[in-house]
Amino acid sequence: MMLVERIAIQNVISPGHVVRVDRAKYEAMKAALLAVLPDISPGLTVAEAKQHLLPLLSQDLFPGGAKAGWWLKAVQLDLEAKGTVVRAATKPLRLHRRA
Repeated sequence: MMLVERIAIQNVISPGHVVRVDRAKYEAMKAALLAVLPDISPGLTVAEAKQHLLPLLSQDLFPGGAKAGWWLKAVQLDLEAKGTVVRAATKPLRLHRRA
């Protein structure tokens, strides 16, 4: 049985709450999300970001895009907590990288 390496992530909505998740999936989603987000406001909606990043994801980690939405949200909230990603005050929510 292969052990899954874990990484602690934060949630901008729940400060101080830390969850440990699969490092490989987190890192893959983080790289894909940062690759598609612009560094200027207003950025992309979450749906637009997902559409752009799905082709960048490994089929081994996300077969057919499985669970990509959950991982996108988890990584988005962690990167917001760390100040790497910024949300614009728009409806729908739009994201961009901190310049």
